[in-house]
Amino acid sequence: MRIGPSLCVFLLPLMTACQGDAVEHGGPAVGGISTDARPLATLIDSLELDPKTVRFHVDKSDRRFDVFVEDTLLKTYPCVLGEQPMGDKFYQGDRKTPEGTFTFRSKRVHDEWHKFIWVDYPNAESWRRFNHRKAQGLIPSGKDIGGEIGIHGVPDGMDHWITNGADWTWGCIALRNVDVDEIYPYILPDRTRLMIVP
Repeated sequence: MRIGPSLCVFLLPLMTACQGDAVEHGGPAVGGISTDARPLATLIDSLELDPKTVRFHVDKSDRRFDVFVEDTLLKTYPCVLGEQPMGDKFYQGDRKTPEGTFTFRSKRVHDEWHKFIWVDYPNAESWRRFNHRKAQGLIPSGKDIGGEIGIHGVPDGMDHWITNGADWTWGCIALRNVDVDEIYPYILPDRTRLMIVP
């Protein structure tokens, strides 16, 4: 069977994608991070991956928000963090982004931040760390563990708040609105996993 030129154009990216664990297609660099220009939904569909297995990995030191389906890295987005990006969150008001493995409580459209995806912080591991640090005297008395941590976008027209790479949230993870829109359909409360590492 002969393969016509138009079919080659369609199949070549798919065959290339199957050669390794990561999908690389030389999309534009945003905030120093190379991204695939194709929508996340297109990548998932073209590789016939199960969208229920989407998971996220945030590397705080690199300001990378990685999207995995099963063990395949599909896409990387630039992100920014809390104003104090170094170290785990200790208590409410420290302006740090928590570290650990989480799920999500809920998601909704937000008047100011485009969309808000509520991270399951504090979870059992967060409480264990908080109580241990408090017992060691590392947390001032009267401080609470905090909450209301999420993934969200920015006000319309303010994507440069992400692309300039300056951390400004109170502990949340912020993405460009178009990137939040791409991941939003794949968030399943109490199921989708998010890992945040130093």
